[in-house]
Amino acid sequence: MNLLSLLRSKRSLELEAFAYSLVDDILKRYPPSIDTSPNKRLSAARLTRILEDVCQKAMEFQQSTSLGWIGKARLANFFKWKLKDCGYTDAFVDFATEAVVVHLSKKN
Repeated sequence: MNLLSLLRSKRSLELEAFAYSLVDDILKRYPPSIDTSPNKRLSAARLTRILEDVCQKAMEFQQSTSLGWIGKARLANFFKWKLKDCGYTDAFVDFATEAVVVHLSKKN
């Protein structure tokens, strides 16, 4: 394995771990059981706060690691796949992923 491959692997693991930490934050505050239950719903304001916190962490990570467009895309994909694996609805997965992507795309 050459040095470039090793660096790419390390970066990929770093992105994956960070994406999973974002999902863990969501899991604690908005479990999939609430998302998939027709009888239980969070208020729009609370759900907005949860996603704003996750987006803020993603933006801080981007600023501290200087993610390029490929890094942003990989982070978003890891995030999306983990949400799906946890059992969230497709609507929530798409909404949360789009929110992260939009925040990562903003110019500071």
